[in-house]
Amino acid sequence: MTETYEEKIEQLRQIIAKIEDGGTSLDESMKLYEQGAALVKQCETLLAGAEEKITTLSRDA
Repeated sequence: MTETYEEKIEQLRQIIAKIEDGGTSLDESMKLYEQGAALVKQCETLLAGAEEKITTLSRDA
């Protein structure tokens, strides 16, 4: 199943909330940070793809 941009953003919000609540250990915070960084890269890729499609469509219009 491919997650949408919105689903990835929601996961990022949850990760941020967990890190900010202060209840996670340093080790867990680092793991969450790594997951968040990976999600950010995935979101950037999705946005770049959307931008490319928009550029292509506007050239063809």
